[in-house]
Amino acid sequence: MTVVTKPLETTRATAVEKGGRGWSRIVLHAVVIGLMLLWLVPTLGLFVNSFRPAADVARSGWWNALFPPWDFTLDNYSRVIAANNLGDSFINSLLITIPATVIPVMVAAFAAYAFAWMNFPFRNAIFVAIVGLLVIPLQSTLIPVLRLLAGAGIAGEFLAVWLAHTGYGLPFAVYLLRNYMGGLPREVFESAAIDGASPTTAFFRLALPMSVPVLASLTIFQFLFVWNDLLVSLIYIGPTNPDNLPMTVRVASLVSSLGGETHFLTAAAFLTMILPLVVFLFLQRYFVRGITGGAVKG
Repeated sequence: MTVVTKPLETTRATAVEKGGRGWSRIVLHAVVIGLMLLWLVPTLGLFVNSFRPAADVARSGWWNALFPPWDFTLDNYSRVIAANNLGDSFINSLLITIPATVIPVMVAAFAAYAFAWMNFPFRNAIFVAIVGLLVIPLQSTLIPVLRLLAGAGIAGEFLAVWLAHTGYGLPFAVYLLRNYMGGLPREVFESAAIDGASPTTAFFRLALPMSVPVLASLTIFQFLFVWNDLLVSLIYIGPTNPDNLPMTVRVASLVSSLGGETHFLTAAAFLTMILPLVVFLFLQRYFVRGITGGAVKG
């Protein structure tokens, strides 16, 4: 009798434990879904209001537009694109963001590989100094860097913003990539060295392909930072060359120039969101792997 009872008790305890875990999963999923919906509601309201006329926006909430009669229009988008030069600013944002993302990611990849797998004097001290730059406030560098760029004759040009964003993005990029590359299998690089592969070959054929997740994560971070940046572009381009101003500066100017016409602001704001969403959705499968790997390895 005792022999039969113990397995039964063990089975019941296991069933109760599994049931508790099942309820915990349900609660966790419900909380995550609820937070996701709370995050999506403002975005959905912005999207709906961007297609509504000014009178409807002032008269009722955005949720009323979801029910008939529907009265949607593209006039808000055509106005901000044509009348406020948002189309040209979109091109400027691309010309600023793409190089300002590619340059620091590639430079940081070379530096991270060197810190992780190459021996040279003061390697750890230099790495600590680079990571220490993360604590320096960006605002404290604006005037000195602007003077350097003005002295070089490139203030107001795209090159000035590229160099500024490269400098601001490198400390975090080197830190993230070095930690990830430092956790790659040592045996792979040792085997490549035995076979006669140079450090350059090992970098391009081994380190880079195995670091795709963290490179994608870093690309997302840098792209979003540069695309949504207002301060750096405003300082280093500013009024000296208004034709090179990006979308963020144009949208900020809409607040003062359009006053209460928020239906135009919603259209302009949603235009600024489209490309970052596309980039994130395209690279999001690598995002979690890259962040967790770069945070704990090395």
